[in-house]
Amino acid sequence: MAGNGDTPTTAYDRLASRIRKQILSGELRPGDRLPTEPELSSAYQVSRNTAREALRALASQGLLTVKRGVSGGTFVSAPSPAQISESLQAGLALLADSTHLSVSALVEIREMLEVPAAELAARHRTEEELACIRDALFDPATVDPHTVFTHNRDFHTRVLQATHNPLIEVLAEPVFRVLKERFLREQAPPEFWVRVDEEHREILGYLESGDQAGAREATRAHLRYLRATYERIDRERSAAANGRLDP
Repeated sequence: MAGNGDTPTTAYDRLASRIRKQILSGELRPGDRLPTEPELSSAYQVSRNTAREALRALASQGLLTVKRGVSGGTFVSAPSPAQISESLQAGLALLADSTHLSVSALVEIREMLEVPAAELAARHRTEEELACIRDALFDPATVDPHTVFTHNRDFHTRVLQATHNPLIEVLAEPVFRVLKERFLREQAPPEFWVRVDEEHREILGYLESGDQAGAREATRAHLRYLRATYERIDRERSAAANGRLDP
């Protein structure tokens, strides 16, 4: 297990760190086959169990793939977008539960990603993608309050997909998930979702017409409205928590 600093303290941590650096530096590339456990054990003067644990740790991070059979072995693999997104979500969730990451910071990241993304989406969207975005719209009067946040997230995710830049979605999706898990969406009053629906439809209109500036500014205004509501919920939750802790 690693200590308080950045330097790994166990033998398998140290070996995993060395191999990870080789992968991240490009010295080892996707598809490259790693030495066997006995070969690693001999090369790095560690036990076979240490070599096995190091490989297992790297595989769990999506950096290595183990293939069975005659032509099998341990190979360098590129993490999938889903694995990268899950890793980011785990880190953001831990930060969000500490004093290091406020709701304001989370929404600022969304604004940094989604405002220019809306402009890109207005430029690159296809008719099929517009249809998917329309399908994410919801009627605030009839939607299930327990699923409304999913509809809200789907709208934003599909706009990001219309940028044709998959990295934007990979970076934004963990923020959506942390906001969903941290904030009880039922606390938002009904009029909040009415306005969200209106602003989604406004953004969609700009996407349909290919108005890049309109999509950008409508998204900026929408996210700033969301930010005010998220911050209010955060204050109310903090106040309730402090009240429970007070004698």
